[in-house]
Amino acid sequence: MDKQLLALLVCPICQGKLIYKKEQNELICRPDGLAYPIRDGIPVMLENEARTLTADERLEK
Repeated sequence: MDKQLLALLVCPICQGKLIYKKEQNELICRPDGLAYPIRDGIPVMLENEARTLTADERLEK
């Protein structure tokens, strides 16, 4: 994931900072508890495409 692109992207719901999880190929928004997928190198920033984080994932730092 390009660092410059990541710096520009924010959560479409709360406008908060996203955390890139390379292993899962996702962008995480902890405040909203959502993980946005990255498909073919393109972040899919749609709420209905995001998955809900588990309780353990929400607590990770």
